[in-house]
Amino acid sequence: MFGRKKSKIVATQTGECVGIESVPDSVFADKLLGDGIAIIPTDNKVKSPVNGTVVQVFDTLHAYSIKSDDGLEILVHIGLNTVELKGEGFTAKVSEGDKVHAGDILCETDINAIKEKGYEVYTPIVITNSDELKKLEFLKGQVIGGETTVMEYLK
Repeated sequence: MFGRKKSKIVATQTGECVGIESVPDSVFADKLLGDGIAIIPTDNKVKSPVNGTVVQVFDTLHAYSIKSDDGLEILVHIGLNTVELKGEGFTAKVSEGDKVHAGDILCETDINAIKEKGYEVYTPIVITNSDELKKLEFLKGQVIGGETTVMEYLK
């Protein structure tokens, strides 16, 4: 506020951006991990939402944890219950410790194969330390991965 510039988080995928509370999984919808949004993707490339460092690549390649350059902790979780796929349908393009820029590819997926196996493809983008933010605003609607701003915040 008072002249402070808001920081931005961009869409991880092209598709429809929805509120986290509409994700059909109570862990995300009830904001148990933090606040954020979700994207219902129409493409297979999952991009970094911020400039930062990859802190964790889950063994099953369905989730990525990134610490932004300004200390935000972000979880990108591809699909719901997709841990059960044990990595099938996911190809990691980064490793733990890698520096990333907003728009860099984290992972490639096969969303059609994931859907065919009966999994929802919502991709929650959760700020796990959102309680540290002074202000958090969301955008909903059609978005372009790596380009469209989906959240703005003040620390």
